[in-house]
Amino acid sequence: YIFIRLESVRVESMANENIGMDGALKYPEYAPKSNSRSDADIDKRVGGTLIAVGLGVAAAAFAGRYAFQLWKPLGQAISETAKKMPASAFSSYYKGGFEQKMTRREASLILGVSPTSNKMKIREAHRRIMVLNHPDKGGSPYLAAKINEAKDLLDSSSRQ
Repeated sequence: YIFIRLESVRVESMANENIGMDGALKYPEYAPKSNSRSDADIDKRVGGTLIAVGLGVAAAAFAGRYAFQLWKPLGQAISETAKKMPASAFSSYYKGGFEQKMTRREASLILGVSPTSNKMKIREAHRRIMVLNHPDKGGSPYLAAKINEAKDLLDSSSRQ
């Protein structure tokens, strides 16, 4: 018991020898490792980040300037090509008026069916279009007459 007690006193005295008057350890290797960074380390990291961000912004600005310089002639070429194309190329509607005498092709274009459609499809298409264009509902009487003429033409020459 005495031996153990002496050893503990000796260990305590050795620990006290490493502590200075101000309470700090005399030898830094015995100091506990701290996770906090010094102000100099933080300043270096912030400075590096700011430089990287600045270089990125400068690179984006130069790339944008280069793209705008390239775009001017390219934009002119695109607009010239678009002017050369006919306007009807972008339209899904039939360009042109009605023919003097209605043909099967024109009748099928009006009703939106095939020229060889059966009577059932022709009647369904006629009904669908007439609901939208009926004169009693604000549609044109001329268009209603053309729709009826198309139905009669296709009905007379179609199969059951």
